[in-house]
Amino acid sequence: MKTKAPFFILGTLLLEACMHGQNIELEGTIKYVGATPHHYLALEDSKQHLFKISNPQAFKLEKLQNHRVKAKVAIIKKAVGPGFPPIIKILDIQEKE
Repeated sequence: MKTKAPFFILGTLLLEACMHGQNIELEGTIKYVGATPHHYLALEDSKQHLFKISNPQAFKLEKLQNHRVKAKVAIIKKAVGPGFPPIIKILDIQEKE
């Protein structure tokens, strides 16, 4: 029993590392979400799912509010529940017409 525990823990840690490093492409609209003291920039896709952006300063996303974009992102944290969307990091972004 004791020999299986380290392998189980190592496998779990590797799985978590892989899930946090997922790169995906999203298409949607950049918008501010939330009330004034706790607002944040988010990307909303066509199914109205929100993705909180962790690095809005990197691409000056404030200027892209209400514009459609296609972005390559890395998932940093999965959604916890209602009101706590997944947190993403923008790797590359293109404005769509």
